[in-house]
This record gives sequence, structure tokens and C-alpha cells, in this order.
Amino acid sequence: MSNWRSYVKLNSGDKKMNDLGNQYRWQLEAENPEAWILAQEMNLPNEIATILVNRGIKTAPEAAYFLFAGIDDLYDPFLMRGMKEAVARILRAIDQKEKIIVFGDYDVDGMLSVVMLVKALRSLGAEVDYFIPERMKDGYGLKAHHLPHILEMKAKLLISVDCGIKAFDFVEGAKKNGLEVIITDHHHPGEKLPQAVAVLNPVIESSGYPDRGLAGVGVVFKLIQAIFLHLGISQDLSHYLKLASIGTVADVAELKGENRILVREGLKKLKEARTPGIKSLLEICGLNNKKINEVDLGFRLGPRINAAGRLGETNLALQLFFSDSDEECSVLVKKLNELNSARQKIEEKILKEAVQKIQERNLHQKYRLLVLGSEKWHRGVIGIVASRIKEIFYRPVILFAYEDGKAYGSGRSIPELSLIEIINECGTHLLNFGGHKQAIGCTLNHQDLPAFKEAINRLAAERISDELLERKLRIDCRLDFSAITPSFVDFYLRLLPFGVGNARPVFLAEGVDILSEPVTLQNRHLKFWVRQQGRVLEALAWEKAKVLTGIHRGNKINLAYSLQISDYQGKRQLNLIVEDITYNNSLDAS
Repeated sequence: MSNWRSYVKLNSGDKKMNDLGNQYRWQLEAENPEAWILAQEMNLPNEIATILVNRGIKTAPEAAYFLFAGIDDLYDPFLMRGMKEAVARILRAIDQKEKIIVFGDYDVDGMLSVVMLVKALRSLGAEVDYFIPERMKDGYGLKAHHLPHILEMKAKLLISVDCGIKAFDFVEGAKKNGLEVIITDHHHPGEKLPQAVAVLNPVIESSGYPDRGLAGVGVVFKLIQAIFLHLGISQDLSHYLKLASIGTVADVAELKGENRILVREGLKKLKEARTPGIKSLLEICGLNNKKINEVDLGFRLGPRINAAGRLGETNLALQLFFSDSDEECSVLVKKLNELNSARQKIEEKILKEAVQKIQERNLHQKYRLLVLGSEKWHRGVIGIVASRIKEIFYRPVILFAYEDGKAYGSGRSIPELSLIEIINECGTHLLNFGGHKQAIGCTLNHQDLPAFKEAINRLAAERISDELLERKLRIDCRLDFSAITPSFVDFYLRLLPFGVGNARPVFLAEGVDILSEPVTLQNRHLKFWVRQQGRVLEALAWEKAKVLTGIHRGNKINLAYSLQISDYQGKRQLNLIVEDITYNNSLDAS
């Protein structure tokens, strides 16, 4: 036990422990009487009701929507401001045979938004084409320099997807040239909106839409839904749901409200995939004839699509989803797979260099927000690297790639801190910026970088407290092994899909016996058997082989764990996933 130091008990629901790796603060949610009331009203296990209340779902109608809502429970798309005008203008363009251009972003959300809308409009007989700028050449967004090319395409109507909310210059220039614009976006606007025919964005305070959390694919889905509703077409939306589910998860949108429905229903439909593009993608990811979950969307499907945009090969991904040829799709997914492998190698090289810089200069000791860059770094992947560095040092990170006198930045933040709010206050130093609470992108002149660093570090020192930089393990409730009944598991599965805004629940079991010596898997993971109150279960500790080196057969521990439930040959399998461990005798430490 010499490898372990017990945590200090801070209060009845707040514990801290040190292990051989990182430092965690265990936060056990206090018991809430509202959970008991909800359990009675909905006939739920108390632990399931507690999880719901912990996520702000406190009434029976809210719980019923969260657990059971389906495609028929989506909100009326015409509740969104601008939807009526957008639908009318699109249908007029179709009737008058006007050419429509769909303009999108080069990430997964943007690309799949383009695919969805183009396919929907073509199904209605529209003359429609698409344009996605090159990440390295054009950067993000709908800009004035795109206008000449769009005008050459002889379009009368342009619809932006997953971008455009700050495209004032483009919209003004388009108007002067007889090109009308509809904007669909989900990013935060500036102080005013572009003077487009319609602006569809649920984030806007005056949008009137009940759900502000939709990703770009979600807004496009609502537009497609509205067009079909207006035309009285009973259209099967399955194909759009599949793409919307991938885009929503890949864009790290909160899995609350309608996003939950889009992802949950899309996952069901992905099992029935018939189009060559999706089938080929599932096959190369090893997911054919398997139950697909949100982890597969975020870590298997999404990265392969994303690699195309990050490395300047966006058209490969678009071709995959527009192609009707099995042979062509097979070739395309192999290319995407190769791009993804190349992306991973570039990413690992940048990560190694960045971590070395941080450690050599003790930047993580000096600053509460890390800002660093290099002319050697590929700006297509620095966002992914920023996310990984954020987890290593547990603080916000902005990485820059230097090119042609410019610094192109991508930032990621810890859950409790809104990076877009901080970056907004440094806007005078930037040429442009945008993003969300957890992820931002920005561009500035390289010569302005020192002033920007000074400004943002000053803000970070004021806003980011020691407490924010503590790694926290939030525990939903105590759950003894005996309480994991078939009925409990049935309700637990109703909580899926897990993700941002609906984290996988973490439980606490006290007085757990380790029955076997941990077995190391692939030099990275651990597997061992545990027992509590007479029930024996298998525990898996992913990526913890080098951290949990002090546990042995015969130890009695407190176990913070989550559940992994799978079906194998028609039989349900249950494993405990180890989130953290502390010794039982440290519970009463003071």
C-alpha cells in the first residue's frame, strides 16, 4: 500500500485522492429528495431517477421525453425564426428552375450538412450544386473572396450550412450581384445578423426555437423536415437521420433534447444502412452487422470523414456519400482510411513536440491557459492535438500554426470554462474568430501574437481559479452490486446515448474486495475480479495499467465505476469500468 496515499475527506460528499498519476477530486452528488419523488412518479429505480435529476431533469414530463421520446416528438421546425421565409424561397427556386448552391464547412458537421441538403433538394427536382472551401487555402467560413467563384456557377440562391452567421461582406456583395442568401448555422452570432433572406440559427436569442443545442446537421435536418412538411410529403427521413447522428456526435454537440433523438434514432437506422457510401464506411471500421453506438460515431466513423477535410481532401468524403457505386466507394474509403492514418502520424508528431515545449519551459506551472505554436505544425490537425494537451495538463489550450505571416489558431477548453467568451474579449487582436464554449478557431497576424498572448493570459489569470484546474470525478450516486438488476439495466440503457451534456453515469461501491491479481492487457489495460455483498463481477481498467500499480488480490477498496453492457450471441454481458480506486480504510480519514 506504500504506493498509495489516501484522500482527505473534505465534506460528506467531496473527497480527494492522490494516485500515481493525476490528482482527482471525487464529488459524490448529495442525495436529492426530488429524485425520490421522480422515482415514485415514473416507477423508476432510485438510482436512475437520481441520474436524471443530476442532469437537471426533475419532472415526470421531462423524464418521459428524455427516456422515451422518438422521431414523432421532434419540435415543429416552423417554430424557428426564418424557417417560413427559407422554405418559401427554396421552393420558388425549385419551381423556377433557379440554380441553388449549398455552401458548407470542411469538418464532419459541415460536410454531412451539405450532403443532406443537396440530396433532399435533388429529390425534389432542384438544380443544386455545392461548394466547400479548402481549409488550407480559404480558411473557415463564407467570405467575400468566395463570391466571384459562386457567381461563375450561375447561382440565384446560396444556402450556407454550418457557417455564415458572420458573413456580412459576402451577403452584401451577393445582394449587389443578384444572388440571394439563406444562412443556416449554429455558431454564436455577433452583435448583428447578416441581411439574408432568412437566418436559421437556434442559438440566436430571438429564434423562438425551444432547443438551442442543435449542431449544423441538426439545423439542416429541421430545414429538410420543414420543406417536406410544407409540401405534405410523407418522406422517410431515415437517411438524413443517419448522417445527422454522425455529424452531431462528431461536432461534440450536447446530447440533450432533440440531439438525443437525432442520434438515438440515427444509430438505429445505421444498422440498416443500404447506401454504398455508408456501407463501405461501416465495413472499413469493422462495424458491419454490429450494434453501433455513439463511441463508434465519435472515434471510428467521424475521424475518417474528418481526415479528408483536415488534410485538404474534402471531395473524397463528399464523393463517398454521393456515389452509387459499390466499387467506387470501396476505393474511396480506403483512401479515407489512409488519410486518417496519415493524420494520426502528423498529430502524434505535433503532440510530442508540444508536450516537450510545455514541460521544458514549465508552461503548465506558469500559465492557466496554454498558448503555443510553430511554423512546422499542420493547421488541419492542431485542434485535435489541443484537445489531447488539454487532457494531459487539464487546462485550456490554444495551438497556432504559422503560415505566410499569419497565426492560425485552434483551441479547446475544460468543461467549466467558456473559451469563446474569453477569446471574444481578445477580439481586437484577431482578424477573425468563432466557435463554441469548448472549442474555438481564430486567425491573427503573426506580429500581433505577443500582444494577444499577454491579453489572454491576463484574462486567464483572473478567470481560471485553482479549483477549475482540479480534475474532478463526479459520482452520480452509490450503487451496490446487488442493485444492478435486469430491471435497472433496462432503464439504464434508456439513458443512452452518452456524451457531452449527458455523461456516462459514474457510481460508487464501497467495501469492494479484489478477488484476483490484476491481469495486464496490451501493456495498457487491467482486468480483475471484484466482489461486493456476495456478488462477483469482472472489472476492466482501460488505460490504467501504469497508474493502478498498487492494487493486489485481497485489497478492500472503494470503487468509482461506470457500466459497460453489451450483447454477445444474444446474451447480455455486464462489466464494470474502473474510473478510479481508493482504499477502503481512507473513507474515514480527516
